[in-house]
Amino acid sequence: MFEAYQAWQRDLERSPVEFLGRRFEGLLDAARLELSGLVGGKPGDLLFFPNATAAVNAVARSLPLEPGDEILSTDHEYGAVDLTWQFVAAKTGARYIRQPVPVPLGSAEEVVDAVWAGAGPRTRVLSLSHITSRTALRFPVEALCRRAREAGILSIVDGAHAVAQIPLDVEAVGADFYAGNCHKWLCAPKGAGFLWTRPEQQEWMEPGIVTWGYEPGQRFAERRHWQGTRDPSAYLSVPAAIDFQREHGWDEVRRRSYELVDRARTAVAGWGGLEPLSSHLLQMASIPLPPCEVDEVQRRLFAEHRIEVPVWEWNGMPFVRISVQGYNTDEDVAALIAALPKAF
Repeated sequence: MFEAYQAWQRDLERSPVEFLGRRFEGLLDAARLELSGLVGGKPGDLLFFPNATAAVNAVARSLPLEPGDEILSTDHEYGAVDLTWQFVAAKTGARYIRQPVPVPLGSAEEVVDAVWAGAGPRTRVLSLSHITSRTALRFPVEALCRRAREAGILSIVDGAHAVAQIPLDVEAVGADFYAGNCHKWLCAPKGAGFLWTRPEQQEWMEPGIVTWGYEPGQRFAERRHWQGTRDPSAYLSVPAAIDFQREHGWDEVRRRSYELVDRARTAVAGWGGLEPLSSHLLQMASIPLPPCEVDEVQRRLFAEHRIEVPVWEWNGMPFVRISVQGYNTDEDVAALIAALPKAF
């Protein structure tokens, strides 16, 4: 993918006027078409963004919230999204509610009930992760978005860790907005994310930049994809990343990654004596650790064993988050299992 990325950059720099003035629109349309084939939704409802956080910001900053309105989320959300909602709440007078969802995670019905315990008559927005960053848990977003729709509540899903880690159909999720990253599990270049927007919510969403193309009669994507002279190479490289995984049997890569994560999760949980957060298998897992100085454990893992892995606290509990991609090996996992007790 890096070669494809650099090829697009060279192509742009060789003839920027011709590239941006004559070819850009068609190239971006083709990239959106390929992306829609992977994540679902119609290409015209997809916008490229640098990352999922930028996409969530575009929605959050457009919302016509009033004092007393409530934004419902969970205590598992990504820190940058937490800060986004805190900023929006302070600016509009709305309330941001981080509803606790206890771990180990229960059934889908128990998760929905736990989240919905924070809803009230002034709830206007439901914002939650598809797969959480810190705790690496898959939330039942379909059921939560369905409940939000029934209650007339706008739903926003942060799918930063879902794209290419699990099968995905953004329309079937049922959210009003779905933000995703292509630079994580899809292995596209950094700077490639997207936002899918349900058609009935498109008119009121404000553009981050008003420039050429933002004219009456233009469709949703057409009005927003031109943002001035910039380098679109990361966006245009997404089809190459999709082709790479298709050609290399990524379903089997994912299956093997699940097995390695499960091996690590079982071994670390057995050593630490603590229950895993969930029985679901993904390419990532956050595993509870005995009491420790998380920064020191992370430092020692890298300094003494050259292992780069997040070790952090969530709700006062220490965790190590293991992520396995196609390039990781049995030896990588074995090295972490052996090194972790030595880092305490």
